[in-house]
Amino acid sequence: MSDLTTAPKVVATIEARMTSSRLPGKVLLPILGKPILYYLVERIKAAKTIDQIILATTANTTDDVLADFARSIGIEVFRGSEDDVMSRVLAAAEQNNADIIVQITGDCPLIDPELIDQVVRTFKVNVVDYVSNSHVRSYPDGMDVAVFSSAALKTSEELTDDSYHREHVSVHIREHPDVFRAIYLVSPSDSYWPELGLTIDEQPDYELIKQVIEYFWPTNPNFRCKDIVDLLRNKPHWVALNESVKRRSWSLDSIHP
Repeated sequence: MSDLTTAPKVVATIEARMTSSRLPGKVLLPILGKPILYYLVERIKAAKTIDQIILATTANTTDDVLADFARSIGIEVFRGSEDDVMSRVLAAAEQNNADIIVQITGDCPLIDPELIDQVVRTFKVNVVDYVSNSHVRSYPDGMDVAVFSSAALKTSEELTDDSYHREHVSVHIREHPDVFRAIYLVSPSDSYWPELGLTIDEQPDYELIKQVIEYFWPTNPNFRCKDIVDLLRNKPHWVALNESVKRRSWSLDSIHP
């Protein structure tokens, strides 16, 4: 998976749970005979900068099935608080000796491996605490990657007891540029489509993502964001499937994973 032979260790955390309020069990919905989580993990594995993948889920018994599936496909599992997602992600990282955390939410199965690599490499070649491609909305919703050091998240965790910050992992970091240095990436023109929803929030989202995976996966499992944009520009009837879905926010942290 990784092209790195020395530290720092880069760990991707997948925030997911079975009790989504709008579409319960969405991360295990089937496409081509595999749960959605399988496709997300395979996409992350295709990134060259990731050393380890961890499912960061809750300690609730409802998430036993999710943890069992994650282990069955060979990724680590960490279980923690349902509401304090910040502590869950930080503890998962610390338990696995992560130097750099790549934050990805479980409802983004179409995540582009090359975008993951771009954000990680931007983080590594700059003196910063945080890099994201979603703070300035330009890519489709569902291509969201945030990268930050474990040290930065630990500092953030120590500085806030606010329940909103604890639920939304990196909001506190973004809200405090006086403490944390950040870089925000934007898409090139060929991938620009900020109104396009490629996350799974509701049933219509599942129908669209199912169409996209069924189209690409058998012949090109490493399809890029640009490939999706090109495809959907020519299939407005597919785009129409989920145009009515109301998105909670433009932020990576908009969901409660």
